[in-house]
Amino acid sequence: MLSGLLIVLLPLVLGYLVPVASPELMALINRGVNASVYLILLLMGVSLAGLENLSEELTRMGGQALILVTVISTLNLAGLWWLSQRLALRGGISRVVEGAPTSKLAAMAGSLSLVGVVVVGVLIGLGADALLKGQPSAGADTVFTQADSLAEWVLYALLALIGCQLRNSGMPLKQILLNRHGLAIAMMLAATSLVGGLLAAPLLGLAWNEGLAMAAGFGWYSLSGILIGDQLGPLLGGIAFFNDLARELIAFVLIPLVIHRHAALAIGYGGATSMDFTLPVIQQHGGVACVPVAVVSGFILSLLSPPLILLFLSL
Repeated sequence: MLSGLLIVLLPLVLGYLVPVASPELMALINRGVNASVYLILLLMGVSLAGLENLSEELTRMGGQALILVTVISTLNLAGLWWLSQRLALRGGISRVVEGAPTSKLAAMAGSLSLVGVVVVGVLIGLGADALLKGQPSAGADTVFTQADSLAEWVLYALLALIGCQLRNSGMPLKQILLNRHGLAIAMMLAATSLVGGLLAAPLLGLAWNEGLAMAAGFGWYSLSGILIGDQLGPLLGGIAFFNDLARELIAFVLIPLVIHRHAALAIGYGGATSMDFTLPVIQQHGGVACVPVAVVSGFILSLLSPPLILLFLSL
């Protein structure tokens, strides 16, 4: 199992070792990450279509994702509320951020588009199953096997690109460690999420390490679903994906409501997305003082998530 961990972690480490000075090349890497995520989620949808009793399995997936979200979010909110009482961090009024989403639906559009990609993948898989059913050697099973194999290779490329992104994010280690608010928020979110994963594991019929892995996405739904799906199958990958996607969708609603009184809670609940997808909402409703805290918190969680997921899956 540890050899599998090293094989998957190696591209991430190699990517982190590559400095990129060209803005054009960095933009190309960012586009490559986005394209890889969409492709893998499409292939994950194809794999989901290969499950027997698909409708029953999808219902089960939704129920288990709801249990996981409820347990983890309850602990997250309790821990972050406690922390917000002890940090001298308050949101303020900020001007409207240029280019920021003008509505919650607009902010959620990117997240919902990823759900659409998974649905399209399922439809493609069902279509392939209907067309190739009954063929002796080139049946639908071959399509599902090839989809899994291709997704694994795209995953390796994605991890290398993500490692490169993290290395060239412009976030020095000294700056991260000196921002005590961002560090405290990230550690609280990570700790409460992992405890939630442990508590949810027996409710979901999972081993303890699988529960920890499911909780270690910290909101990075495009990566957690892919990594877990590669190791534990498309059903659990789908549960991880929707668990972390729900965090982002809830964060878009929660941030404007609580950031003025409980800034640490609003910033922290977004998890890894606080450095990118939910950052415009944090800045718009919480003020510029919240931005460095959110970026540091999100960056730490993004840095922790891939190795933690892979470590727990290897145990």
